[in-house]
Parts: sequence; structure tokens; C-alpha cells
Amino acid sequence: MSHLDDVIARVDAAVDESVITHMNELLIVLSDDAELSREDRYAQQQRLRTAIAHHGRQHKEDAEARQEQLTKGGTIL
Repeated sequence: MSHLDDVIARVDAAVDESVITHMNELLIVLSDDAELSREDRYAQQQRLRTAIAHHGRQHKEDAEARQEQLTKGGTIL
């Protein structure tokens, strides 16, 4: 397995796990990875950034839906 394949597998695992802390840590590790070309490093970092942004939007939507559910009728149940 090439280094790039290993990095792709690690990014896939981090995205599937959907833990922001782990994705951020991997972003930092990739920043210092001299074995990857600039383009390959950027592509994998973008995948992580996209997953982080999507996770944030989903979390916000879930929180808003929960707040709406809790406040039906005008008061928190």
C-alpha cells in the first residue's frame, strides 16, 4: 500500500467516525506530511474540511429541530 493510499484510508476512517477532534488532528498531521505532493495533501485536507463543515451544519440543524420540538406550544416542556 502506498503512502497516499494509507492517508486516504485514514481520512476515510476519520470521516466515517465523524469525530471533529480526530479530523482536526489529522488535518494537522497532513500539514506536515512531506511524503505527499502538495496537490494530494490539499485534496485530503479538503475532504476533511468538507466533512467538518457538514458535521457542523448537521449538528446545528439537529439542535434547532430539538429546540423546536421542545418548545411546541410556546414553552419548554
